[in-house]
Amino acid sequence: MSEELKQCPQCASSYAYMMSETVYVCPECTHEWNPAELQESQGLLVKDSNGNILHDGDAVIIIKNLPVKGSSSPIKAGTKVKNIKLVEGDHNIDCKIDGFGAMALKSEFVKKA
Repeated sequence: MSEELKQCPQCASSYAYMMSETVYVCPECTHEWNPAELQESQGLLVKDSNGNILHDGDAVIIIKNLPVKGSSSPIKAGTKVKNIKLVEGDHNIDCKIDGFGAMALKSEFVKKA
């Protein structure tokens, strides 16, 4: 058996098989997909504290005072941050905040502006 088995993106079954050169099928949930299209559509999915999906370049508002290591003052709730960049990891937002400089934030402490 020379074909590579793929995992179903919908139910995570490991029994998916190739139906044609570009289409895979899951026998458990009958989901069909093209792995090339799936890789293009999958991206970094980051949600704010209200469940809104964030994108690169969005503006967000900090919802609670956040202490900053090495600084005597926290970032105040209500601070607006423009032009965010989404990244992998625990702190999934990179941004620049006036008065603090480059910063990494967790998406659970912001809401979309």
